Amino acid sequence: MSEQAARSAVLPDSAVATPFAPAWDTVAVFGRGMVQIRHLAALLGARRVIGNPSARDAARIDAAVGWGNKPSAAQARAYADRHGVPFWRAEDGFLRSVGLGRGGAPPLSVVLDDRGIYYDARTPSRLSALIAGDLAPGALDQPALLARARAAMAEIVAGQLSKYNHTPPGWFQLDGGDRERVLVVDQTEGDLSIAHGLADSGSFARMLDAALCEHPDAEVLVKTHPDVLAGHRRGCVPAVLASRRVRLIAAQINPLMLLSQVDHVYVVTSQLGFEALLAGKPVTTFGAPFYAGLGLTDDRHPGLPPRPQRSLAQVFAGAYLLYPRYLDPDTGQPGQIEDVIAHLRRQREHFAVNQGRLFCFGYRAWKRGYIRAYLRCPGNQIEFVKSAAQARERGLGADARVIVWGQKASAEVAALAADGVTEVSRMEDGFLRSVGLGSDLVAPASLVVDRRGIYYDPRQPSDLEHILQTGEFSDDDRARARALRETMVREGLSKYNVGVRRRPEKPAGRRVVLVPGQVEDDASIMLGCPGIRRNQDLIEAARAAAPDAYLIYKPHPDVVSGNRQGHVDECVLVACCDRVEREAAIADCLAIADEVHTLTSLVGFEALLRGCRVVVYGQPFYAGWGLTEDRHPVMRRTRRLELDELVCGTLIRYPRYLHPHTRAFTTPETILALLREERGKRRAGHALKVHWGRRQLRKLIHMAQGMLDAT
Repeated sequence: MSEQAARSAVLPDSAVATPFAPAWDTVAVFGRGMVQIRHLAALLGARRVIGNPSARDAARIDAAVGWGNKPSAAQARAYADRHGVPFWRAEDGFLRSVGLGRGGAPPLSVVLDDRGIYYDARTPSRLSALIAGDLAPGALDQPALLARARAAMAEIVAGQLSKYNHTPPGWFQLDGGDRERVLVVDQTEGDLSIAHGLADSGSFARMLDAALCEHPDAEVLVKTHPDVLAGHRRGCVPAVLASRRVRLIAAQINPLMLLSQVDHVYVVTSQLGFEALLAGKPVTTFGAPFYAGLGLTDDRHPGLPPRPQRSLAQVFAGAYLLYPRYLDPDTGQPGQIEDVIAHLRRQREHFAVNQGRLFCFGYRAWKRGYIRAYLRCPGNQIEFVKSAAQARERGLGADARVIVWGQKASAEVAALAADGVTEVSRMEDGFLRSVGLGSDLVAPASLVVDRRGIYYDPRQPSDLEHILQTGEFSDDDRARARALRETMVREGLSKYNVGVRRRPEKPAGRRVVLVPGQVEDDASIMLGCPGIRRNQDLIEAARAAAPDAYLIYKPHPDVVSGNRQGHVDECVLVACCDRVEREAAIADCLAIADEVHTLTSLVGFEALLRGCRVVVYGQPFYAGWGLTEDRHPVMRRTRRLELDELVCGTLIRYPRYLHPHTRAFTTPETILALLREERGKRRAGHALKVHWGRRQLRKLIHMAQGMLDAT
């Protein structure tokens, strides 16, 4: 963000004050780094942020904010003193981001303090006042707050979350059996929390000596700071580790995973000491971090001031719930800790299934940018290849994972079996895709990656079929699916969200049958239709089944646009159809339909969401569960599902969703909101059928964007 953009960044009036931090209209911030923070206004609880203001701006500024104890904070304080406005410090929160701050990852939480800053034990801070009960007396005794704190603590430990969450997934196992292990936590040289935490470089030597002396039979592990591993800073623990019992942990390892395998933790002022408390480990401190002196730790610093004794839940409530401000990562608006926890856990869960070396077959160049984002994982390798021979040249091994677009590269995939490659996944567009057509090269908002097969190929089970056949669905799952379904119906959202929003007139006294056309060479028809396969035959079958109905034929938008095949002879349309609807959005057609007759179209699934009768002539993923009338049943699908269980499996559990702006993994609810917003931006009457030249230009624009993303 440029300084000019930061000066005009405005939020709606939803940024409200809490009992522990105010809401402002206009805030001044100082320093280039702070000005460039994404969604800074939301993080600060302000409507507007002015970066590096002039004296003329002072009349409309409510507060001046500087970063921690850095030089830019001195600028902010000087400006505040000069113009008579309050001065506040900001600093990263304790659940900051996926990546490192120095790596460019924007913060998802900050703390604001007008008294000091939490890591500076030399002066009071808002956090110390909260924990002591001087600020908002009795707040930390509220049962509802403590229950919320315990729930958040459990989620953080279960999700193995830390301040930074950039480490590669996968289990890290310390060797050595059941030997006692002690963890000594290093920090970065010059870290302000060291000197301000009443410690110095000698504190680290004393800490290491104590760990060795107090645990004579233990292996002592020294954990290197992430910024040291990244090459940004130097560490503090003595470089020469003379004892054979000392082992340097200098790899990118999830801190909570490491903590689960040690028996005792030694720190100076590191936040990892508090995370060790969350993990149930005894902690010894050699400085004055915010959690020391409260009865939770074994404190060795002689100068710690007396403090009231607090429970772990109380300290967590103060430090993680009341002290920071959080950002909703999906909306960029003010959020809660639960939003950040859910977001970080979601990223880690997707990282876990994306790890390893991935060889990708069948991908056009314009797709590779967004495909990389969907396959993102710290430390993994993604190789786009054209042939099995090229994959071998790049070092294909038996442990490689292969991801193929749809049914492409079948011969190449078969050739990989000779190399011992057994894990082949297939990727396809998801069911909530975009505002615009895939054939126009519009990037998708969701994809599926299937290790068993693919959802549109009924010849073998898919991951989706496995979810629907064997998955357990709770009341919460069904409630979430019902809300998602109701939103889709209310907002008229579907897979592509194209066409004019104009509901066709429903004829009085006649049952309406909707027949959605399909692309006739589509894989779902070629693989999933044991009977009829042409749109013309489907129309005739629907007319025969419903001779008195008002029959509407809706050609597939890719066919209308001229991108794909599936044209129906005019004589068949005249003979069988009461209306051919080429422009109206599919959601508006479904709104007047009583039933849908389809081969394998996703429109059949969307019709189920709206309570329509659905007659199926092929074998789509949503058939066979007791919700459709099937002309060719899939005999292995024996489970009877409720509609919301089908929705949960299909729209919540099976796909992966990617936020188009943040490029982070997100939820179907967020994608629905973004699709609705994007659709609203499109001018009314955006036509599917356009001149060939305009259609190619539209494709070139989308291709260029995809190629830019790929770089």
